Amino acid sequence: MENQGYLLLENGDVFEGTLIGDASSCEGEVVFNTSMTGYQEITTDPSYAGQIIVFCYPLIGNYGVNDVDDESTSLFISGVVIGENCDAPSHFQSNNTFSTYLATKGVTGISGIDTRTLVKTIRDTGTKKGKIVKHIPEYLEWEAKSDEVLVSNVSVKEPFTYSNEGPHIVLMDFGYKQSIVTYLQKQSCKVTIMPYNSSFEEVQQLNPDGVVISNGPGDPQSLQTYLPEMKKLSQAYPIFGICLGHQLLALAYGGSTSKLKFGHRGSNHPVKHMETGKVYITSQNHGYEVQAESMEGTPFITTYKNVNDGSLEGMKHHTLPIYSVQFHPEAHAGPNDTAFMFQQFVELVGEQSYATT
Repeated sequence: MENQGYLLLENGDVFEGTLIGDASSCEGEVVFNTSMTGYQEITTDPSYAGQIIVFCYPLIGNYGVNDVDDESTSLFISGVVIGENCDAPSHFQSNNTFSTYLATKGVTGISGIDTRTLVKTIRDTGTKKGKIVKHIPEYLEWEAKSDEVLVSNVSVKEPFTYSNEGPHIVLMDFGYKQSIVTYLQKQSCKVTIMPYNSSFEEVQQLNPDGVVISNGPGDPQSLQTYLPEMKKLSQAYPIFGICLGHQLLALAYGGSTSKLKFGHRGSNHPVKHMETGKVYITSQNHGYEVQAESMEGTPFITTYKNVNDGSLEGMKHHTLPIYSVQFHPEAHAGPNDTAFMFQQFVELVGEQSYATT
């Protein structure tokens, strides 16, 4: 078969399928996403840099690809694994097939895989390294990658500003999603994207009203160098941390993080607001968690917990205008249950600005 290919896992498992997209080889951490829709938003999310995404939903590509749903201008994923690929999409906005889209972006995919068995393997034994290849090699070698390199690859290299008439928000870019900017702009915010390694002084020169620390790929502990800057920022400006940003804030204040067995990736994760008891359905994409017990004795209190496993999903500072969440309030793909958090943050920024005048 001309397009025959294989997914190889580091534990020796082999899955045979059909290559799609850029029919070359790739390597990465194999993770799964449980979302039923949103494959375009998921594949363009920079937080997946260096990973091979397994889609649990059996049919991918049925509504094609459009010009409006990308979360970044490039694709940073290593590869895609799907059960069935649809090459005859139907949607009024569609202008491309999923397979062709992957090919134009240089991303390798494989279809015809028993994704149910593959996901069960990951759930039972944990996340695995994997390769998508045309031919099974005699020996398997695995490339060692620095997680900071992943962040460096996805972050902007120079500041970029989206103009608006409201408060000025700096977005520290560890791999931000475009939807974060969209929601801030809906709140009339002027948004300046800053490289992840920007110093406190460089941010200070912009005289922002608040700072958002973005999502991003990899292990937060690989970014220890930047924790002092995170702490300086949080002591000078209202702060909103999202996903990786949440983890970095925890580390900056003495907390610790650990790797989850298979992560939280999907658009149906329930989290409980501790003050009200209300449960929200959230979009999530992370392989690490903040260890709740490590935050005891810090100036943070827990605001959200994961209903499924009890993991820490949100926190806020006792006295400073700092709060963070492990999930994605901008979602896309996913529910808009927690989109109100952007309005809350902008209101908080306004209160702080008023208090200092």
